[in-house]
Amino acid sequence: MRYPAVAGRFYPADKSDLSEEIRKCFLHELGPGLPCHQSSARLISAGIAPHAGYMASGMNAAHLYKRIAEDGPPEAYIIIGPDHHGVPYKAVMCDEDYLTPLGPCRIHEEIAADLKEAIPCDCAAHRYEHSVEVQVPFIQFIDKDPRIVPVIMRDQSKAAAESLAASIRKVCRDRDAIVIASSDMSHYIPKKDAERLNSAVLERIREKDIDGMYSAIEKDRISVCGYGPMAAAILAAGPSRIEVLKYSDSWDSLKYDIRSVVGYGSAVMYK
Repeated sequence: MRYPAVAGRFYPADKSDLSEEIRKCFLHELGPGLPCHQSSARLISAGIAPHAGYMASGMNAAHLYKRIAEDGPPEAYIIIGPDHHGVPYKAVMCDEDYLTPLGPCRIHEEIAADLKEAIPCDCAAHRYEHSVEVQVPFIQFIDKDPRIVPVIMRDQSKAAAESLAASIRKVCRDRDAIVIASSDMSHYIPKKDAERLNSAVLERIREKDIDGMYSAIEKDRISVCGYGPMAAAILAAGPSRIEVLKYSDSWDSLKYDIRSVVGYGSAVMYK
């Protein structure tokens, strides 16, 4: 069992408090409202959601999870998050159930077993990482019995994203899986600068222009922490269309220091 690292900090550690906090993220003025219906055919192949504390970015993430809830539950969620702690792998998977205050979230054992042939599995490397963890309670909130495959990326180069995406495509060829890229946008810069720089990155994502995304981030040194997972999600899903759902920042949600905000973006990708 992989135990939570940031419960009580990034989100409530109590089950009922956590459920209520997620509900508030949907109902917040920056949120999308609660899911209201379910489609007859699944159309979503991937998405992007932020991974800060729920008080800061949960209402932004709720935009993606509302769309997934209304699209209907997939067979599996492959969650790709960036490494914040220096794991000794280019990419590393965990095949132990993720425990949250909402209960254990089970691993999709068949996909995980197949993916082990391409990337290493070391659950200890996931012990402290929050980028995957904070997505799991949202998934449990919208899906009564989800299966996940958690992956952390240290090497976020385009080549690494291509390699990981190729492995995911191979093991999910006959599976109904959604790839979720976990990423925050620019960190600790003035709000106006964040809006300008992050809009350029999100526009490249909307256009499925991965080279353009990498170029924009490199050119302006934009501190997007999960550009590799976002590239991998686009490459793995091969979407027909990407819709940017919401952009916000820490000033919008917390009203704290307009001169030093963190940006958040959510997007959905369609088959």
